[in-house]
Amino acid sequence: MGALQRTETAGTGAAMLTVDLGAVVANWRALAARAAPAECAAVVKADAYGLGAAEVAPALARAGCRTFFVALTGEGVALRRLLGGGPEIFILHGPAPGEEPMFAAHALVPVLNCAAQAHAWAAYAAELPAAVQVDTGMARLGLPPAEAAGLPHLHVTLVLSHLACADDPADPANAAQLAAFRALRQLWPDARASLAASFGIFLGPEYHFDLVRPGAALYGIVPTAGPHPIRGVLRLRAPVIQTRRVPAGAGIGYGQTWRAPGPTRLATLGIGYADGLPRSLSNRGGAWLGERRLPIVGRISMDSVIVDASAVPQAVLAPGTPLDLIGPMAGVDAVAEAAGTVGYELLTRLGGRFARRYLDG
Repeated sequence: MGALQRTETAGTGAAMLTVDLGAVVANWRALAARAAPAECAAVVKADAYGLGAAEVAPALARAGCRTFFVALTGEGVALRRLLGGGPEIFILHGPAPGEEPMFAAHALVPVLNCAAQAHAWAAYAAELPAAVQVDTGMARLGLPPAEAAGLPHLHVTLVLSHLACADDPADPANAAQLAAFRALRQLWPDARASLAASFGIFLGPEYHFDLVRPGAALYGIVPTAGPHPIRGVLRLRAPVIQTRRVPAGAGIGYGQTWRAPGPTRLATLGIGYADGLPRSLSNRGGAWLGERRLPIVGRISMDSVIVDASAVPQAVLAPGTPLDLIGPMAGVDAVAEAAGTVGYELLTRLGGRFARRYLDG
């Protein structure tokens, strides 16, 4: 496996984020195979969920992905410059007032979410392709049924909606939204239809329609409790910057929220909440040296975290030794669960101070 390396921080003591582009591509191919004959797009909003759209999107395009989704117009402009004129790029938030010329200039397809957006787009360029999002029960973005039926004439090439409870296959909201979507898509019988994102792909073929649009699953977030083909794509490692011994009863970190139960060897790592490591992992999370878990003790600081290294021989934990915060022993979902959040938030919070390395399988 080759390595593409992009360094985003100066100095040699920075934490290292490694992204396996080969695994991202493998996940996309596995999802595409599961959803076939539906097309499999890729959601690369929020800088590819924090992992770097400048590297992720071209890798997916080289693998054959022809349709991409981002949230914001600026993201779409940057992606068009990156990918060139071939792929189709949808903007999930649609155009803000006055942005319509940017869509035309960069061949971006707006996702129209309300009547005001639809009328503004129709007045600007009704003949240009547009997508329409309908609200089937999430009450976030999209046209409610009463408004959907009264839109002006548009060149609608895609009608889409979003599932609110796809992470729970037994939730009756999934079937209710599916029925609502089937009815609403008939307003645009010639348009392609898309309902399923990552979790929805695993609800079954009836949710696939013409196009699925995975995001989280591309980046290693597991979208089902059952068997799955999803591979982990990232490894976050931070170096030991200091070790020390403390006596029994010593208070550790801000607020001294953890006290040594006996003589304890500690290691301080060069990573903290300024890098996106959730502060909620204080006294709950861990770091890994190979298969050995070193518990996080005390509160996570802005630039550092302390672990109990008593179980590791001092000779193998010198300053500079890298420990895994996310990796083979604890993936994104496991770390997010320990932090009391979801993998989506954990990924998108990862900061820009890391040195980054991209593996191109």
